[in-house]
Amino acid sequence: MTDFASLIVADRGQAARSITLVPRTGFADWLKGQPPRARAAVEAARFEGKPDTLAILPGDGAEEWNVVLGIEAAGGPWALASAAAKLPEGSYRLSEGAPGDGALGWLLAQHRFDRYREKPEAQGPRILLTREPARIDEIVRLADATALVRDLVDTGAGDLGPAELAEAAKAVADKYGGKIHVTQGDALAQGFPMIHAVGRAATKARAPRLIEIEWGDPKHPRVAVVGKGVCFDSGGLDIKPAGGMLLMKKDMGGAAHALALASLIMSARLPVRLHLLIPAVENAISADAFRPGDVLRTRKGLFVEIGNTDAEGRLVLGDALARACEEQPVLVLDFATLTGAARVALGPDLPALFANDETLAADIAAAAEAIADPLWRLPLWQPYTEMLKSDVADVNNAPGGGFAGTITAALFLERFVSPSTPWAHLDTFAWRPAAKPGRPKGGDALGLRAAWEMLSRRFAD
Repeated sequence: MTDFASLIVADRGQAARSITLVPRTGFADWLKGQPPRARAAVEAARFEGKPDTLAILPGDGAEEWNVVLGIEAAGGPWALASAAAKLPEGSYRLSEGAPGDGALGWLLAQHRFDRYREKPEAQGPRILLTREPARIDEIVRLADATALVRDLVDTGAGDLGPAELAEAAKAVADKYGGKIHVTQGDALAQGFPMIHAVGRAATKARAPRLIEIEWGDPKHPRVAVVGKGVCFDSGGLDIKPAGGMLLMKKDMGGAAHALALASLIMSARLPVRLHLLIPAVENAISADAFRPGDVLRTRKGLFVEIGNTDAEGRLVLGDALARACEEQPVLVLDFATLTGAARVALGPDLPALFANDETLAADIAAAAEAIADPLWRLPLWQPYTEMLKSDVADVNNAPGGGFAGTITAALFLERFVSPSTPWAHLDTFAWRPAAKPGRPKGGDALGLRAAWEMLSRRFAD
């Protein structure tokens, strides 16, 4: 894990190069005020204030240089990321003001996933001096949580099965004093039959389990966080094509988000009683795999007809959501890489948000906008429950026809949530298909910061 705490320190007048931020709309005015030497350097670099571009401004000596960086007018968490990636090692400070949320991008631009590199990229640290020392811990926690999501999602499924996911959860629980409980074997089959059914085709070493962490004062409001932990999804007997299987190491991205959110709650000592639940499975193929047409009993007592074994995420989440609601939390949040339909509708950047409570939905949306972690609400359109009808059971897990796949998946999950419990579901991609400053191609946290901002606004002292 990258040592983010070493990359941002309080500004006490240490030697550092300055970074001047110039929005494109203010570039002409800024340039007029520069000496001839600086104007010549800007012209040579063809710098025009375009976001994520920079130029080196020479000083009197060879080592006496500073930086001008183009940014969007609004700034934001990624405004400094390109500079952190491009500049040589050393210490830097903004010529005016404080980095604010831009410090997050500065840190994450220096994160590397090098587990599978024979020779990891060698690059010295770029240290940011900040005039907001009180925010350093907060920014480092966010960077650590985001990096945890990225590292877990980027890890190959051969190295991250249900057992390894449980170990990752245990490491977080141990770090912050949480209590972990893992249910598997006969106890899983009896108590969480859908989780068991989805994962039973995997080898013994990759057997399914439900991971639970409890943390915090029982007197505080109980908050449940649930994450889909399908460590690899072959599609089951409704097998995916090769192209559809290629990125399925990331199908535990919901679990990665849930675990990262739990780490934020615990590290900040948010006054809540946290209940983290991760159903961890591999949707494999064997003679014992669950089949299309099977009818599964659920923890809640409903019976589910299997219309498609590749709609397995909602099955494992159903049992976990039912378990979460048994403890009567004040709210439930779940994260899942649940449907391709969400990506067709909203693309890779926008998690789909569903909620059964208008206040909760508004709070998450406001938090997302405030910290530039965007998402988009879709409706729990009740007339579409007709699509989930089964001829032989209470509900079908995968209606045919291809319409409203994201909504029908959320409506399926809603069947396992107590009607009186505020609940939000984030259907997130957990993956970035193309690199952006501070956000490399690969696993990424999408919706994590929005959820944390909402929780911290609600429950912080």
